[in-house]
Amino acid sequence: RPVSELFESVCEHEIKAFTCEDCRFEVGVVRAPDDLVRQGLFEVVQPSLQTVAFPVELTAEVRFDDRRVAHVRPVAPGVIRKVHVMIGDHIKADAPLLEIESVAAGDAHGDMLEARARLQLAERAFERADSLRKGGLASEKDYLEAKTELDAAKIRAEAAKGRLHRLGGTGAGTIVLRAPVDGSVLELHAVPGELASPDESLATVGNNGAVWVWADLYERDIAKVMNARASGDLSAAVFVEAYPGESFPGTVDLISPSMDRSSRTVKTRIAVDNAGGRLLAGMFAKVQVFLPGEARALALPRSAVLEDEGRKFVFLHHREDYYVRRSVEVGRSWAGWVEITAGVTADQHVVARGAFLMKSDVLRSKMGAGCAD
Repeated sequence: RPVSELFESVCEHEIKAFTCEDCRFEVGVVRAPDDLVRQGLFEVVQPSLQTVAFPVELTAEVRFDDRRVAHVRPVAPGVIRKVHVMIGDHIKADAPLLEIESVAAGDAHGDMLEARARLQLAERAFERADSLRKGGLASEKDYLEAKTELDAAKIRAEAAKGRLHRLGGTGAGTIVLRAPVDGSVLELHAVPGELASPDESLATVGNNGAVWVWADLYERDIAKVMNARASGDLSAAVFVEAYPGESFPGTVDLISPSMDRSSRTVKTRIAVDNAGGRLLAGMFAKVQVFLPGEARALALPRSAVLEDEGRKFVFLHHREDYYVRRSVEVGRSWAGWVEITAGVTADQHVVARGAFLMKSDVLRSKMGAGCAD
């Protein structure tokens, strides 16, 4: 129906349907006060001409951003005796993660105690030699030998203390592994009674608010991707099976300088924002890397185009605080953009960010206004 006809229609309450709190949503009209737009809940945009990009499709895997996480492992082997944290715990740097009973830590502790005892003995011997020298009862040679022995004992004591510290030992053969950074416990592979090895990470601590997606770039695509990246950053879209029909935007930030000899692929890294933590390390993914073309098309941000029972639609600003649902026809999609082939013109204003909220009954109840189903 024409927009003018929708705004003139009368509801069962014998008033204009778009002004009725109960019936507004039935004609696809939403009321969104200007203050909600000013607060950033909604963003209104105009369709614009955008350069159409074509995708190169790659297989990939989600991994942690190594700059944001730390993998914790013991310096020496041992047996896990106590675990202080659980996956998902938020912790501060230096917080204890787990305790390990280690023969190496016990030996280091014993060496430190022995070194301290020898240091105390050397200190008493030096004090005696110094006193005798001052009284003329000991030679300079005896004094220097005592001083050299004292200096050597200090070095041995510091070395023993440092070795125990590097092991993370606290005494009695116990190693305490601590969090190296603030963050969350993202991975934990520790059960009391299990053996712990320096070759295996026991915990991963950090922030997964951003992740890396490592994709395999085949040899046939290397030239065109590298040439396109030389002209500027390349946008990408990441798809995972856990969220069908949904994509996560990212940017290609690294193409490996070497090729895997067995797979004949080049590792390509896509940086992806993961503020909600929905992308999990270890997920398999499909990636589309968008290479700029020459064609241009009228397009809207992907967030502006919604779907209901297979029909695409947008929320179009009509007048004042009122927005109306209008069907659109779409064409190609790329890098966060959707081509609009019919239904909206370049001079009209469309809701981008927040469009999905307009579709929901939740927003209708919050605003006391109607909402399109």
